[in-house]
Amino acid sequence: MASFSRPRGYSFNWNSFITPGVKTIVLVCTGVFLVEVLAFLFLPAAATQWLIKVLGLTPWTVTRLFLWQPFTYIFLHDPTSLFHILINMLMLWMFGRDLEQIWGKQRFYRYFLMCGAGAGLINVVVKLLPILWGGRASITPTIGASGAIFGILIANAILFPDRQIWLIPFPVSIAMRPYVAVMGAIEFFATLGSGGDNVAHICHLGGMLVGYLYLRRGSMLYRARNRYSDWKMSRTRRKFDVYMREHKDEPPSRPDRWVN
Repeated sequence: MASFSRPRGYSFNWNSFITPGVKTIVLVCTGVFLVEVLAFLFLPAAATQWLIKVLGLTPWTVTRLFLWQPFTYIFLHDPTSLFHILINMLMLWMFGRDLEQIWGKQRFYRYFLMCGAGAGLINVVVKLLPILWGGRASITPTIGASGAIFGILIANAILFPDRQIWLIPFPVSIAMRPYVAVMGAIEFFATLGSGGDNVAHICHLGGMLVGYLYLRRGSMLYRARNRYSDWKMSRTRRKFDVYMREHKDEPPSRPDRWVN
């Protein structure tokens, strides 16, 4: 029997493969998904419907003070589709790891939850708009971490715009910024034509919008402050020019008699 010795000094570094924050989110989403699957398989259908109704994001129930839903819906996924959670967790791992490495775990958590909750609130507002024209608010629940994932995508486009992305399964790579721009365009046009694809395109766009505004808030405030300062300076200069024109023909004031 042959024996194979393990090379000395070699150890697999899990932190380089998956960061602690990403790992925690994956474990939480996976645990909740298993609960959903067990309820779907072994409990009456009403149990799964109740779970999604209470923890999913439903615009009508949010107006009834189910204020936890913009946060809890992020961790639910479709129990009848393994692809839904797999694609979300894969994208979280692919694009969230680098963000956590440069931000740290706590800031990454805050950004993830902020994008997810912000996307959910935008979805609620849009779905409540029919009330203004005498319609009814949507009672269709939204679930999944896609809004937060799209927030992570826009962060990668801003921080790593030239990083090359391999378009699986095609042997083609593309820079991060145009890749995210194409994803955003697809979601935008899908929103215009969405009818029964069961995909919350508004949530996806909402996550991108919230992430962009959060990451660009400093530069936007800086530009606004500069414009205000320039406007004040321009106004002061105009007032000074008007004053000089009005007093240019006046004789000089009486000189001071005190001389050193």
